[in-house]
Amino acid sequence: MAPHKTEALIGGGESGKDGSTRHWIMGTEAFEARMPHHDGIKALWETKWKFPCTKSLYPFHDGQFEDFEPIFDYLIKNNIKDGTSPSYTNAFFPVAEALTARGDATAAANDHTAASALYLRACTVYRIARFPYITAFPAVNCAVKWKAWELQKDVYMRAARAWPQPVEEVVVPHVHRLGRDRAEIPVYVRMPAAKSTLGNGGDRVPAVILMTGLDGYRPDNTVRTDEFVARGWAAVVVEIPGTADCPADSADPESPDRLWSSLLEWMGQDGRFEMGRVMVWGLSSGGYYAIRIAHTHKDKIVGSVAQGAGCHFFYDQAWLEKADGHEYPFKLTPAMAMKHGFESVEAYKAGVQKKFSLLETGIIQKPSTRLLLINGTHDGLMPIEDSMMLFEYGTPKEARFFTGALHMGYPLANLSVYPWMESVMASAAKNTGVSK
Repeated sequence: MAPHKTEALIGGGESGKDGSTRHWIMGTEAFEARMPHHDGIKALWETKWKFPCTKSLYPFHDGQFEDFEPIFDYLIKNNIKDGTSPSYTNAFFPVAEALTARGDATAAANDHTAASALYLRACTVYRIARFPYITAFPAVNCAVKWKAWELQKDVYMRAARAWPQPVEEVVVPHVHRLGRDRAEIPVYVRMPAAKSTLGNGGDRVPAVILMTGLDGYRPDNTVRTDEFVARGWAAVVVEIPGTADCPADSADPESPDRLWSSLLEWMGQDGRFEMGRVMVWGLSSGGYYAIRIAHTHKDKIVGSVAQGAGCHFFYDQAWLEKADGHEYPFKLTPAMAMKHGFESVEAYKAGVQKKFSLLETGIIQKPSTRLLLINGTHDGLMPIEDSMMLFEYGTPKEARFFTGALHMGYPLANLSVYPWMESVMASAAKNTGVSK
């Protein structure tokens, strides 16, 4: 395939397919740099994680600094440097278990608001314990981290079932499965006020399918689902292929298309969702699937948000050679190799672009539904070039890029996402003649 316009223009010290020098938009210095947090757990805590932890910001949202400071003090004191090791994960269990026990006692005293806060704190501790990545496809990659994942789901549901708009776990039949796909799709469903009971006979409501990322899964999106239900939208939260509980064959590039067909078919049959107003929001690695579904299921959804998405350049060997040193808290390529069903990082780097790129496979040359692209121009995980490239193909796109911001375009990104979603939902309501 001949180099397209973006490929010919960009470049960072590496050779493009046409022999030109590629200079990544994030800049050669940032592209070549290895960030200091990659020098072990002490460096990760002190240079990257400690500050957001003090503010309960991602990935410590729903958590408290006082829960994590002693854990990282222990890790540093005992020279535990490898976040992928069982010794790292085991250090988090005592704190999480104590918070869960406090939550249980508080719930027994009928203070469900305080109990929920304690449960969410425990959930956050389990989240960081299972970092950087878990999967069960084709087999569980780490038994200790999987234990943290199961405990996280359990304690999250202790909190979420008691909310005024509770979270319901639903197991959706994967009726379009093929090959190695598994039979069930676990999803979290959260309905807006007065719409939380299956078959309640009320009006159907708009819905947002939230596609999670490489390390953020169903129990990690309370704030977003709060925003959805406050707007009268249902939330359907689902993991992407190759992560957590997702049943799709991670090595099959077409498995997500079958996955979304099964999910959308179930939503249509369920009776609670207004299928003329279904949107998608894909986060980070989930952004790839938000782009893909916008093309493969364009007539089934009214809009899709791809935030922090990679779809072609992210799979470039030149990019992947440097991505391990960028803003991801741990090495990125081992997790990505496993997520895509490759047996080694080397095989992943050599083969992933041809197999999974949405340009190489022709997906983005098809028509799409409305598609909003959100990211920071200095994203060191999913290059901004991947979002820009999409304007060269298929249906016209929409975007908001944040100059100098890193992955996902935080902290300002959501200020653009929600108004766009509201506009798309309102437009769809006018087209279908229903009340907003």
